[in-house]
Amino acid sequence: MTTATTAEPAAVRPPLPVKMVIAGGFGVGKTTAVGSISEIEPLTTEAAITEVAAGVDDLSLTPQKTTTTVAMDFGCITIDPTLKLYLFGTPGQERFGFMWDDIVEGAVGGLVIVDTRRLDDCYAAVDYFEHKRIPFAVAANAFDGKVEHTLDEVRWALDVADHVPVVVFDARETGSVRDALLVVLELALARTES
Repeated sequence: MTTATTAEPAAVRPPLPVKMVIAGGFGVGKTTAVGSISEIEPLTTEAAITEVAAGVDDLSLTPQKTTTTVAMDFGCITIDPTLKLYLFGTPGQERFGFMWDDIVEGAVGGLVIVDTRRLDDCYAAVDYFEHKRIPFAVAANAFDGKVEHTLDEVRWALDVADHVPVVVFDARETGSVRDALLVVLELALARTES
């Protein structure tokens, strides 16, 4: 005589939430990166660039830029059934730097986006992550499909340690943003395992 056994369905767990920060200078592509990969409509805090702001923020290499992030950007992407990244984009101007501690709190790592035509604009972000000892990678955004300097030149100019990955990516391309974020995630996982 055989008896039928009823298997209980396995409990489905929601994916582990992981916070990651996307930082960099003004107009480097942070909002674009969050928007290109987020599986939800991204939350942005864009405001029109006023005449006063235009006098402070250098628009010479981004003349089509009409808005700027004044608080943060937010989006998310499910990496696999076990992991979901919550992305927080920082404002790029130093005058909004007072928000960074709150935005970065609890983050496993950061992606510092740079425009190789304006490397000076990202020093503050690199310094911030180094000072806070938060794992980060540098992503040179390929504006118009190119970068102005080699990755070795970018590393040298930013004076980042050899263990900090420096990659090229395109903030408009979902796969490119995903690959850059996975580099940061691997850094964060390596740190927790050591």
